[in-house]
Amino acid sequence: MTRNEASLDVPGRRPARGAWRSYVALGDSFTEGVGDPDPVTGVERGWADRVAAALARGRPDVEYANLAIRGLLLDRVVATQVPQAVRLAPDLVSICAAGNDLLRPSADPDALAERLEGAVATLRATGADVLVFTGFNTRESPLLNLIARRLAAMNQHIRDIAARQDAYLVDLWAMAPLADARARTDDRLHLNAAGHAKVAARVCEVLGLPPEQDWREPWPPEAPTTWTARRSEDARWAREHLWPWVQRRAQGRSTGDHRPPKRPQLARLP
Repeated sequence: MTRNEASLDVPGRRPARGAWRSYVALGDSFTEGVGDPDPVTGVERGWADRVAAALARGRPDVEYANLAIRGLLLDRVVATQVPQAVRLAPDLVSICAAGNDLLRPSADPDALAERLEGAVATLRATGADVLVFTGFNTRESPLLNLIARRLAAMNQHIRDIAARQDAYLVDLWAMAPLADARARTDDRLHLNAAGHAKVAARVCEVLGLPPEQDWREPWPPEAPTTWTARRSEDARWAREHLWPWVQRRAQGRSTGDHRPPKRPQLARLP
């Protein structure tokens, strides 16, 4: 989608910023909540579910949908989720995508940014407030660190998009606790429950909602580990996570293939 496509015929309404009665989350595994299973149901929860709960604490009638599906590339998010969000006509939309694209050697941050901005402009044209995210620091993630230069370029584009489109910006790169391996699952790629909780707290802060914790709180000191133990853990990670990811890429498969969104329609939280 290009910026010219932002002129789609969509409902024109402009609620007051902060008067959110409905929220739709768009994106991939980060927004679906991979890495943060609910301890009771086992269903992924994630930062978006936590933010929806924070919205509902202020207004019990708030409705929430989550269309995010793990593994999706930006074009799939734009083609399938953005039109559905327009139809749902929420007051608030979050969109975080292109991370999976950046893992591909041929990724072009400039082209990705243009398509992302077209999507943000389309959502803004409905009257919704829009929340966008930079990528987080890759220092402790070997897989993500391979794309550090592309990610830096994309992050700057996203900051510029937020400014041009009057969108809320959550700068994950500036969140030092997310650079720590203790914010991630064993795959070293996805955030774990503690990481998602920190992102939710930061999002609440950006939106002016009371956060449940201080996301700046540093991790407690870690016991030192030996070089041998670290290399053994690296080997296990490569065997259990990196190699399966390489195989899926070679076969053109995704973990999100044939997977529906977990909350396809706006509904109140239970």
